[in-house]
Amino acid sequence: MFLAHPGREGAYGFEVGEVEPPHVEQVRSHAARREALGDLVALGAVTVDEIATTAGVSKRTFFRYFASKEDVVVQFLADMGADMRAELAARPAGERPSEALLHAVSVPLSLCGDHAERALPVVRLILRTPALLARFLEHEARWREELTEELGARLGLDPEAELYPRLAAGMAVAAFDTVLHHWSGDGEEAEDPTVLIGRAFAVLAPALDRETR
Repeated sequence: MFLAHPGREGAYGFEVGEVEPPHVEQVRSHAARREALGDLVALGAVTVDEIATTAGVSKRTFFRYFASKEDVVVQFLADMGADMRAELAARPAGERPSEALLHAVSVPLSLCGDHAERALPVVRLILRTPALLARFLEHEARWREELTEELGARLGLDPEAELYPRLAAGMAVAAFDTVLHHWSGDGEEAEDPTVLIGRAFAVLAPALDRETR
């Protein structure tokens, strides 16, 4: 099966039993996407042919998995949500909510910081291009729901009955978003995003760690 169009249920997922065509893992992997996007300075200046060539796939294969070149850019950040939820699920059960959420949202920010020379131009492109920003905000809304569900399960709180899980998840994603904007600003030297998120959670921790019931 080809990857579903972004925004539909099951987007970027494979159905069981289908065989992936050659090199598709190159398109879908973090490393290949970083390579394909590494030299982007403006989306309009890069063609689908150039992206496909850099990723080592044919143009036909590219369009089986991405509806447009914009989808490649959005996908660069879309996987952050899965990384956050996986990290939150892996945190120790007795850990304070502020610590667990800090570690969760720090995973993608650490990746950005470690590969700033490639990640920073792409992040700036997404946040400064209205169409791409709108798509990114859609992903952020999903992340909030995923973190809400995971946090509720960790704390034994029903998100439909209790305010805390959704409020806490919203605060964590808001901190992430604030740091991403600050990190990708026009300053001469971008601050380490993991340092920035630590400062943000120092502000949020007192509220996050209050009694949840």
